[in-house]
Amino acid sequence: KYALRTMKPMLWMMAFLLVINLLVIKTGTPLFSIKGFTIYSDAVNQTLYIVVRLMLMVIITTVLTATTKPLDLTLGIEKLLKPFEKVGVPAHIIAMMISIALRFIPTLIEETQRIMNAQASRGVDLENGSIKEKIMAILSLIVPLFVSAFDRADQLANAMEARGYDPSRKRTRYKVLKMQTIDYASMILSVVVLCACIGIWVL
Repeated sequence: KYALRTMKPMLWMMAFLLVINLLVIKTGTPLFSIKGFTIYSDAVNQTLYIVVRLMLMVIITTVLTATTKPLDLTLGIEKLLKPFEKVGVPAHIIAMMISIALRFIPTLIEETQRIMNAQASRGVDLENGSIKEKIMAILSLIVPLFVSAFDRADQLANAMEARGYDPSRKRTRYKVLKMQTIDYASMILSVVVLCACIGIWVL
């Protein structure tokens, strides 16, 4: 239920894709006509293909972030990117950026809600009014949010420098991830599912 609730913001995008595909794609078998407008099979198939991919992407990402600690996710990403350090890919820096982004998403959501409440108390209406008024209301929300985000980023950078953080130095780990039997089983299962999906797609 939690994963499916994350799909609500994307319903409008899916409806928009459906309308665009129905208007643009004119290939395949004609299915039915509505007031002289013909719906083709390729338009429906293409829409379902895109919608299913978006749903899987959002749901899998939601399940992953809801069941995995940000630190474990960061360590896993860094472990996967470790072999690419030989060709100059900064695995630790990329993993650190992802970790910071995941850490500050709830903070930014809370900050957005706080700014919205402050603007509403000053008479700003984010829901009603003309298009120009809505744009001005959104700007009154985005500008202080960006200012707050950059301020937090500056404070975080100063705190990391004060503690002697150097991304180029070799670092030790308090918690070292080790592959367990269930990890190997999950990896094998993922490869089997991937191969099955590719086989079904090819056939």
